[in-house]
Amino acid sequence: MSVVRTTELTRRFGPITALDRLTIELPSAGVIGLVGPNGSGKSTLIRILLGLIRPTDGTASVLGASVHDPRDYAARVGVLIESPAFIPGLSARSNLVSLARLRNLPLARVDAVLAQVGLAGRDREPVKRFSLGMKQRLGIAAALLSDPELLILDEPTNGLDPAGIVEIRELLRDLGRNGRTVIVSSHQLSEIEAVCDHLVVIRFGKLVFSGPMVEVMSRTREHIDVAAEHQADTDRLQAALAADGWAVTAVDDVLRVAAGASRAADLNRAATAAGVTLRRLLVAQDNLEQIFLEMTGRVDGELANGRAATDGKVA
Repeated sequence: MSVVRTTELTRRFGPITALDRLTIELPSAGVIGLVGPNGSGKSTLIRILLGLIRPTDGTASVLGASVHDPRDYAARVGVLIESPAFIPGLSARSNLVSLARLRNLPLARVDAVLAQVGLAGRDREPVKRFSLGMKQRLGIAAALLSDPELLILDEPTNGLDPAGIVEIRELLRDLGRNGRTVIVSSHQLSEIEAVCDHLVVIRFGKLVFSGPMVEVMSRTREHIDVAAEHQADTDRLQAALAADGWAVTAVDDVLRVAAGASRAADLNRAATAAGVTLRRLLVAQDNLEQIFLEMTGRVDGELANGRAATDGKVA
């Protein structure tokens, strides 16, 4: 069963079209990344899926139920929107017990979710002593209290230090492996690449890509970064390589050559023939960030031009 399905989903705010005939079908189980430039409609889509706003046109369903009546699926969905709010002076356990009682959930779920997010040994400490990573884990624990089939997380690693990011990454992987569906909206593309099984890319309210992560990563290409020992030789090296037929692009202080590992020795010989000694020769693979920028626009100017091309219809 598809956990989320939309058909020609459209949402307008006056003259602004935030979602433009969006049609997607998301599989159940695993971690799904939702990405796009700022103002591309990701938050609008999440609000529609949660029943907070109605679509202008088109249809959408969550866990087989229409978003027009979110009561049919609300208890089966857990949500964490950015930084969770808790009573600082209360312990993690007390905060979760209060939430469970408010929602008429069995208190046994408190111990279950504390163990699930790795806070079982810290559950009696006041939340004010928690790191940001621990607070995010506690927020995910609160979202898991009802044992939901679908978990929606908006920027779960926002503001975290590297250790906190690793904590959340491992937690999301575990949730996906255990058969739960997790939708993650984030600007941390390296984390999306590391943790997600499926990817959805939206640009100005329109669908750019939806499919398995392995499919989008199959678009990656190898390249070789080279740098001359003396920076003054960089322009001469670029001209010589281009004259020899190499596809070369200057990227910061290195030259990026469109070639794979099998051509590395040839490239080194070409530099030597040009009278240039290399201080760097590195074979690398494109990552999700590079593919994302190719899909959506590499710089603010490209994005601004894209917005202008929509005649002000997308926000």
